[in-house]
Amino acid sequence: MDLFSSQIDPSKNWLPCDGIVNYHGAIMGFEAANSYYEKLLETIDWKNDVAIIYGKRIETKRKVAWYGDRPFEYTYSNTTKRALPWTEELLELKQLVEKQSGETYNSCLLNLYHSGEEGMAWHSDAEKDLKKDGAIGSLSFGAERRFSFKHKKTKEKITLLLEHGSLLVMKGSTQTHWLHRLPPTKVIHKPRINLTFRTIESF
Repeated sequence: MDLFSSQIDPSKNWLPCDGIVNYHGAIMGFEAANSYYEKLLETIDWKNDVAIIYGKRIETKRKVAWYGDRPFEYTYSNTTKRALPWTEELLELKQLVEKQSGETYNSCLLNLYHSGEEGMAWHSDAEKDLKKDGAIGSLSFGAERRFSFKHKKTKEKITLLLEHGSLLVMKGSTQTHWLHRLPPTKVIHKPRINLTFRTIESF
C-alpha cells in the first residue's frame, strides 16, 4: 500500500450534495492485488455483455459476469442475467469489502475492460432489482482509470482516479441524483477488472 493510499480519508464524501461517495484507496497490498487480478482473469466465467437498444441486440467488447448468494436474476439494458455461485476468491473479496465499507452485499457484477478504449457511458445503477439507496462497493484491479460523476440536474462533475486494489463505495441517494461513467481513453493499453458488490431485493 503506497503512501498516498495511507493518507486517504475513507470517511470523506466526494459528492457536494445529494448522495455519498467514499473512496478508500487501495485496501490491500500490491502483491495481493496482483494475485487477485490474475485469479479473476483465469477463474471468472467472462462473457461479452449484451444490450437491447431500440430493438437491436448490441454485443460489447467489454466482458461481464454475475455472481451471488442465490441464482438472482438481474435485468439491465433490457437483458436479464442469472447469478452464478460465488468462487473462492469472490467470497474472500466480498468479506473484505463488507469489512471495509461496513455494509453487506448478496451479489456482484464484474466488468472486464481490455484496454482504455473500452469504457462505460453515463448511467445510474437504479434498476428495480436493486435495493433502493443500497450501497454499491466498487473494487478495481489492473489499470488505473478515471471515474466520473455528473449531477442529473446541475450537471456538476466530480472525477476520481481509481487505483489497483482500491475500493469506492456509493450509497444513500447517489443513484437517484447522480450519473457515473468510466471515460474511454487511448493512452491506457492494459486491462482493468471492476467488481461491483450490491444487494438484490426482488427475488
